[in-house]
Amino acid sequence: MSLIKEKVNQAIEILKEQQIDMWLTFVRETSGVRDPALDFLIGDNDLTWPSALILTRNGDKIAIVGNLEKEAVQRMDVFTEIIGYDTAVSGLLKETITRLNPNHIAVNTSRNNVHADGLTHAMYEFLKEYLAGTPYANRLVSAEPVINSLRGRKTKVELARIQKAVEITNQIFEKTFAFIKVGMTEIDIANYMHGLMQEYGVGFAWPKENNPAVNSGPNKIVGHNGPMDIKVERGHIIHFDFGVKYEGYCSDIQRVCYVLREGETEAPIEVQRGFITIRTAIEKSREAMKIGVAGKEVDIISRDIVTDSGYPEFNYALGHQLGRVAHDGGALLGPLWEKYGDSPNQKLEAGQIFTIEPGLAVTGYGYIGLEENVVMTNKGAEYLGDPQREIVLLKG
Repeated sequence: MSLIKEKVNQAIEILKEQQIDMWLTFVRETSGVRDPALDFLIGDNDLTWPSALILTRNGDKIAIVGNLEKEAVQRMDVFTEIIGYDTAVSGLLKETITRLNPNHIAVNTSRNNVHADGLTHAMYEFLKEYLAGTPYANRLVSAEPVINSLRGRKTKVELARIQKAVEITNQIFEKTFAFIKVGMTEIDIANYMHGLMQEYGVGFAWPKENNPAVNSGPNKIVGHNGPMDIKVERGHIIHFDFGVKYEGYCSDIQRVCYVLREGETEAPIEVQRGFITIRTAIEKSREAMKIGVAGKEVDIISRDIVTDSGYPEFNYALGHQLGRVAHDGGALLGPLWEKYGDSPNQKLEAGQIFTIEPGLAVTGYGYIGLEENVVMTNKGAEYLGDPQREIVLLKG
């Protein structure tokens, strides 16, 4: 069974579970503005004319598309009813919805999850216009809960791809640590990692310009920015944020190493203390990750460990979901800050994959940020790949 078929069947089971009669994805010219939900419904294919993809909890799989694309949709062998048109979608869409008579029509609008917010304002207005005079115009609800579960609950195929992405990422890190020498620039190191990505045949989990992030020493501003011409020096912490895309699925991992000074055989106490703090924050948070727990309850554990150890609070969420994109939507391991909306209140579900990524700065040395990828199971959160448990020491 193809991955798309697998996800469409999963979506129907989610509709049954959530007692939602219909999920409607309504799009046009998807090469220009692409609804993220299409990844799970038609894969990488595009639709040109206004198109409606309909799934119901009764098992209906209906596509209303332009006749020029009808055959392409048929070849996908996903939708059991394909309705083509030449001049107008409105009448066919109204007739189909009336025939199915749903009590609720979930459409892709969301205040919390950008990946569930693919219905444009104009297409929403068209939909309301087409359904005017029917009871269905007032039965539109947000598909956010449906899409959250669909994106979050990884199938075996999805999990295997992410596991492979994590494995390749860790192998690239190991080779990179062996490559680094004092005097190299952050850009030199990033270019080497890009070369390894080509060898492994993987893509970028986020744009190349800041993937990997390479942060050497105490004078680099750490954030969503790329490597610079800062040179590696002895006494530097080197921090990495790096992710690859393997067969459409991403990894997102942070690692740190320390460049020994002359005569040093281990990292300074300040660096060790910072590393232990972050490792503890990750492990204690992971242990608290159980199905049904709200993301905010996990975030506060790490946040308190960092601040109780005397470090400033990190100004971002502890962790996000991982999937077809590095920052996937749905439940978030985060605080109840305005920018995160209701996502931190959402409960953890089996099959979701999260990052756990607290961080802190060590004055005079650099930034310590570790990021591990974990999958939610009935037993709790399990690591994907080996976590970093010790500081990597470089002799330079």
